[in-house]
Amino acid sequence: MRLLALTAGTLVAAALAWHAAPSFAEPARRVPPPRFDVMTPPTAIYETAVFAGGCFWGVQGIFQRVKGVNIAVSGYAGGDAKTARYEQVGSGRTGHAESVRIVYDPKQISYGKLLQIFFSVVHDPTELNRQGPDTGPQYRSTVFAENIEQARVAKDYIAQLDRAKIFGKPLATTIEMSKPFYAAEAYHQDFLTRNPRYGYVVIYDMPKLENLKKLFPESYRATPVLVNPAKSG
Repeated sequence: MRLLALTAGTLVAAALAWHAAPSFAEPARRVPPPRFDVMTPPTAIYETAVFAGGCFWGVQGIFQRVKGVNIAVSGYAGGDAKTARYEQVGSGRTGHAESVRIVYDPKQISYGKLLQIFFSVVHDPTELNRQGPDTGPQYRSTVFAENIEQARVAKDYIAQLDRAKIFGKPLATTIEMSKPFYAAEAYHQDFLTRNPRYGYVVIYDMPKLENLKKLFPESYRATPVLVNPAKSG
């Protein structure tokens, strides 16, 4: 993503560009659910999932509006703690990917459903080390599995989607395990909600919210769960 000082004229132009060319956002389609899902104990209060799918502003913004998600935090995964900083991750040499850690209620939504939304509307899983205008391994499509079962379900799902040739070409999504997650800087949290008229958000992220609402009405909620609710609105 790009942190830019945008003028009012630029914002208007960006808004017009979004309406005139919605194809700027990654294509969306409701893919079939995974054949298998993660089995959670009936006593489980919450579970976690970590996904990377391009700029974390949009990934976080999408999952914050999914029913059953308790919180979604933007951050970095794949590299070391000492390099989990925005400026360093942006170099593409840290091993990190911009990621989102999702804490969810397994009684309301399953890991498989989160994966289905991830592959359907969050990003284009066929893009290798890029999403939209952003390029580099820090924008790769990755499932950071929290355990063996998540990895197994994700691997099988990727193979299922590839066999069905839904996207017309193989998925580039990787699966990585045992990679700690580090929360991003405060100014990145809730960015989409706090900056809905920011040029990048207007062009590349707001269409994804519309796709979530259209393709997954049963999972969409109008009010997002925020990391810092007092600072938004």
